[in-house]
Amino acid sequence: MTAIPLSFLDLAPVPEGQTTAQGVAYTVDMAQKAEAIGMNRFWMAEHHNMPGIASAATSVLLSHIGAKTNKIRIGSGGVMLPNHAPLVIAEQFGTLQALYGDRIDLGLGRAPGTDGATFRALRRQMQDADRFPQDVQELLFFLGKDSDNSPVQAFPGAHSNVPIWILGSSLFGATLAAKLGLPYSFASHFAPRMMTQAIATYRENFEPSQYLDKPYVMLAANMLLADEDATARYHFTSAQQSFVRLRRGGRGQVPAPVESMDSIWSAPEQAMVEDALAISFVGSVSSTRPLLEHFLEEHKPDELMVTANVYDQQARLRSLELIPELGVFDLKP
Repeated sequence: MTAIPLSFLDLAPVPEGQTTAQGVAYTVDMAQKAEAIGMNRFWMAEHHNMPGIASAATSVLLSHIGAKTNKIRIGSGGVMLPNHAPLVIAEQFGTLQALYGDRIDLGLGRAPGTDGATFRALRRQMQDADRFPQDVQELLFFLGKDSDNSPVQAFPGAHSNVPIWILGSSLFGATLAAKLGLPYSFASHFAPRMMTQAIATYRENFEPSQYLDKPYVMLAANMLLADEDATARYHFTSAQQSFVRLRRGGRGQVPAPVESMDSIWSAPEQAMVEDALAISFVGSVSSTRPLLEHFLEEHKPDELMVTANVYDQQARLRSLELIPELGVFDLKP
């Protein structure tokens, strides 16, 4: 099996009882650790109205991460484009490219990344998502070399050619990425149901472009490694609790782990969470490696992006420290 690049997705999780500033500091630690072990990218996702997530102002936080790292690629996974005018995103990521050079990625999502009330507070409407294909093309225009004679240009942004990725959890994004000849990242870490079909749709319909000559698929997974299986499973209950609370319509900071989820979720909720988080590699290196090898061999992604949004920062850092022992990734320390 050919080793592939490995990247990390972070939401700047804020543990219960701690501040946003502490959550951001933890994210800096994670980015630096990811760089130290040789990961390829460190991406952050835009979410709003969630007290346990500090990455709402995604481009601002990416600039901070860029200043605290040296070579790892940094980017959005993603910016929720219906929340923004394409020109503003072109200016923001053009500024990041001016600051940090060829380290910047711009992953774009079609969902608003929030609830309807917050969407309205952003001065947007749900039907804005219908313009996603046109907005992506407008953004490509502003970041490219063809806007010189346009009455509106992105300064910074024009001629920066910041790489754009399409993110998705359905066939829509796969089809759009294939049509535009862009790299594609599937959100299999929380919505794996259509993963196989979306990958096939993208690869079979890909049209080479000035941006990419052949399909490039990045899949996402939850990954929490520990010295013992039980330790990893214990800390992962933070993510499971967060998912249950989200499905119940609740909000809050990232909860502390528990010894057992039995008293927290109902049987239907357990089934829902286990289905949503089915692409998860949680355990020791020895128990996780064969599962991971099977997944990579079956789906053949060009790159894997992992995430670990749990309460305990030391558990997150230890998980990254153990990744090289898996021996299946192309890491460049």
